[in-house]
Amino acid sequence: MTSPEVLSIGNMLVEVMRTALDQPLDRPETFVGPFPSGDTPIYIDTVARLGHKAGFIGAVGADDFGACLLDRFRRDGVDTSGLVTLPGYTTGVAFVAYFSGGSRKFIYHWRHAAAGMLAPEHVRPEYFKDARWLHITGCNLAVGESARQACYKAMRCLSAGARLSFDANIRPELLTVDQIRDLCQPVIDRADVLLPSLGEAAMLTGEADDELGCHRWAVQGKTVVLKQGPKGCRIFTREVDFEVPGFTVNEVDPTGAGDSFCAGFTVALLEGLSLPEAGRFANAVGALAVTKQGPMEGAPTRQEVEALLEG
Repeated sequence: MTSPEVLSIGNMLVEVMRTALDQPLDRPETFVGPFPSGDTPIYIDTVARLGHKAGFIGAVGADDFGACLLDRFRRDGVDTSGLVTLPGYTTGVAFVAYFSGGSRKFIYHWRHAAAGMLAPEHVRPEYFKDARWLHITGCNLAVGESARQACYKAMRCLSAGARLSFDANIRPELLTVDQIRDLCQPVIDRADVLLPSLGEAAMLTGEADDELGCHRWAVQGKTVVLKQGPKGCRIFTREVDFEVPGFTVNEVDPTGAGDSFCAGFTVALLEGLSLPEAGRFANAVGALAVTKQGPMEGAPTRQEVEALLEG
């Protein structure tokens, strides 16, 4: 089995979306898709497009939606030897509607699809032999006990010298805050890099606001990157706390921007960039990700990122 440099694990989904704003999901309207999706699949595909050896652990059904995901991974250079096809289960689907105020609404077929059946036995320790980085997200911890234990096992398979990043990316309406904190804490404890979105640092630490939450993690020796959408990001360590401004682009589809941002930050640190440089590189990757319809379609190449950085 191939052992990639960067690994991730979790929810292999396709996305089917409304074609216009303000079309709710409870009435007949037009959809477009399927598009390859899932937060950690978007992350790992972006890593591969940026030029690093990337691999994924996940599950699909033996159907056309599964083929859609596998074809995209193979085209972009993601190693698929860690994937399994589960007979009797269909590939996961997310249906999404967009609204004028910028909000989105999702309906997921995930927990009872192949993606939700991901299990510890699908995580093979030998796949981590050369891994320098593992990325885990909170929604893959929350979907169910089996997938959660698979993520925990992946974390244990990582060598002591390799780095772990964690993006909470979890919907608090699905669980209580205490439940969310409990299931995320083992990963937060091991993580080297934490990548919360607005509101998540406060929620996960119990602090009054994100700034206090991020400082709490930073004094524990972690690098904390607060994602702030179009504004860019704010980076915290024990020694520093600074803003890195974002880029102005024409937004077409915001889904997946945060996942692509995380991939950009991973690649930048693996290549030895300073934290300010890594923040700017990640901001460029995240910005380009919103410029095409489809959650994975905007994942940029290295050349596209460099052009934005130089422009």
